[in-house]
Amino acid sequence: MSVYQHLLIATDLSDENQIVIEQGLAIANAFGSAVSLLHVVEPLPGYGYAYVGIADIEVELREEALKKIHRLAEKYSIPQDRCHVTVGPIKVELKDVIKNNSIDCLVLGSHGRHGLSELLGSTAHAAVHSAPCDVMTVRIKGKI
Repeated sequence: MSVYQHLLIATDLSDENQIVIEQGLAIANAFGSAVSLLHVVEPLPGYGYAYVGIADIEVELREEALKKIHRLAEKYSIPQDRCHVTVGPIKVELKDVIKNNSIDCLVLGSHGRHGLSELLGSTAHAAVHSAPCDVMTVRIKGKI
C-alpha cells in the first residue's frame, strides 16, 4: 500500500458526516498526510424559480456552505485554504478538485442501504467510478 500524501474528505455538511471526517483524519494522521475538505453544491434545476434567480440562490447556498465548512475546518484544525466549496455536478467537481490539488485519496460517506443496486449511493458511485485516485467510503449509520 502506498502512502497517501493528500487526502480529500468530501462532506455533505450534515451532522452524520462527522464520522467520515474523523475516519479521514485518522487515515491522514496514520500516514502523515495533508487533508482538504470539499462540499459540492449541486446546481439547481432551471425551472420553478420565476421570482428569484437561480444564480442568486446558488450563491447563497455556496456562502452558507463556506461558513459551515470553515467551522468544521476550525474544529478539526484543517487550514481554511484547504476548504473547497464548489457549485456543479458532483462527478465533475470531484475530479477537478482532485486534479487541481494533487489529491491521492478521496474519503466520502455511504449510507450502505440494502440491495445490490443501492450498494453505494449516487454520489459514492460516481466518485468510485470517476475519481482519478483511490477512494475510501465510510459507512454512515443513520436513519434509513
